[in-house]
Amino acid sequence: MRPNKPILLVEDDEVDRITVQRALREIRVTNQLQIAGNGEEALEILKDANRERPGIILLDLNMPRMNGVEFLRVIKSDGELKRIPVIVLTSSREEQDRVESFNLSVAGYMIKPVDYRQFVEVVRAIDLYWTLSELPE
Repeated sequence: MRPNKPILLVEDDEVDRITVQRALREIRVTNQLQIAGNGEEALEILKDANRERPGIILLDLNMPRMNGVEFLRVIKSDGELKRIPVIVLTSSREEQDRVESFNLSVAGYMIKPVDYRQFVEVVRAIDLYWTLSELPE
């Protein structure tokens, strides 16, 4: 992943958080991982002046308090946050979730595989996307 930029993982499920962390380690991503359990916590992290802004956000959709779509609506309407690339990493196969996510300018929408090897390949694809993309500073 892009050197020195943190990754923000917005995920309420502990097992999925651990799986993402394990997959990132396996493909040798050394970026700091910031973790939020829902959209509200993620906004607190993003608004914290003492934290470096993430270079990418990995976002689950189905979360308590503020779900992923609600979170996207907030950050995509914020002039300072809207350019941070967001990859939806979810178990939702609902067409409405995909359409709504892309209407809110996500960089990608990926279904979490159940198989760990396939999960690692999804994370590897995200890493490749983020590494090759020319993003604004």
